[in-house]
Amino acid sequence: MTFNTLSVVGLGYIGLPTAAVFASRKKKVIGVDINQQAVDTINRGDIHIVEPDLASVVKTAVEEGWLRATTQPEAADAFLIAVPTPFQEGHQPDLRYVQSAAQAIAPVLTKGNLVILESTSPVGATEQMAEWLAAARPDLTFPQQVGEAADILIAYCPERVLPGQVMVELIKNDRVIGGMTPACSARASELYRIFLEGECVETNARTAELCKLTENSFRDVNIAFANELSLICADQNINVWELIALANRHPRVNILQPGPGVGGHCIAVDPWFIVAQNPQQARLIRTAREVNDAKPHWVLDQVKKCVADSLTVSNKRASELTVACFGLAFKPNIDDLRESPAMAVTQLIAEWHTGTTLVVEPNIAQTPAKLAGLATLVSVEQALARADVLVMLVDHREFRAIASDTLHQQAIVDTKGVWR
Repeated sequence: MTFNTLSVVGLGYIGLPTAAVFASRKKKVIGVDINQQAVDTINRGDIHIVEPDLASVVKTAVEEGWLRATTQPEAADAFLIAVPTPFQEGHQPDLRYVQSAAQAIAPVLTKGNLVILESTSPVGATEQMAEWLAAARPDLTFPQQVGEAADILIAYCPERVLPGQVMVELIKNDRVIGGMTPACSARASELYRIFLEGECVETNARTAELCKLTENSFRDVNIAFANELSLICADQNINVWELIALANRHPRVNILQPGPGVGGHCIAVDPWFIVAQNPQQARLIRTAREVNDAKPHWVLDQVKKCVADSLTVSNKRASELTVACFGLAFKPNIDDLRESPAMAVTQLIAEWHTGTTLVVEPNIAQTPAKLAGLATLVSVEQALARADVLVMLVDHREFRAIASDTLHQQAIVDTKGVWR
């Protein structure tokens, strides 16, 4: 059976690129999102997120009739669910968006359909989704009920892409395909091979779920090591970037770069899913999360010291000093503010500082709601002209282009080593 019509539920940073890539292969794609503004934007052939090369693919797909967006699910051959999976209080996994998506598509399911969960999820989420679907459609059979003979095939297949490189990595990277049965895995692999140049590596759903969490937890632990080193170096008056560069000359050492913390919808969230399900065993993973989550508060302490020193030198009052924070996104050259440590630091500074707080973020057009009334969004030039204290939080290309010897400010907190 061929795939003629596909439905992608959730048109965010993963869902929209996925929908666009399928549409670029001349497959009819129906994108579904509860955000009417996003739906309208896409149907105009525009995009509501920043991702290199995405705009042109969406524009062509919409103009040629291969992609359209709606707020209500419609019948399709396969459904890909790419909705958020945040955590609740106490870092417990929150699957309400997955549940809502499952309940939304259930009425339009027909025998032979494939349903794939792409959202990063705790172990067992795919099975839970299958139970929600089965409860909504007792007239259909599902893998947990009849195995290979199921009317609806279900699999888990997480994305493995880096924001800023999604349109390349979506096609090139291998995919882990975790079906609830071997037949589910095979069918899901058939779907992804429509555009995938990497390999489809088949396993079961639970292993695939933990694989995704493992990948991001591994990265989180390694970043925590670098961030912890930065605290030690600050205490010992040692340049952490020079130290790491020297240590990395060892043939078997590859230390990552420190920063103001860890952000994004994956690395800052996913390890907690493992901790929540295995609290006694996941001691190192928990500690890494705590190290990275504490880093914004340490950065605030460095800013406080800088402000205090500036007051001594300038004889100004604190209310007369201007602090400029460079960057709000969770990584360079994108507009994604989710779980961003730069955003957290800026908010901490703005709430503490009695003077003016400026924000420079070239990838957004207006001050985020969290900073409304606390900070003012300005250009690079305005910030450099007005600020007494500079705080480097995200190494956007625009900031790296600023030569450190052109800065007149002596009070600089550089969490990325850009102006060292």
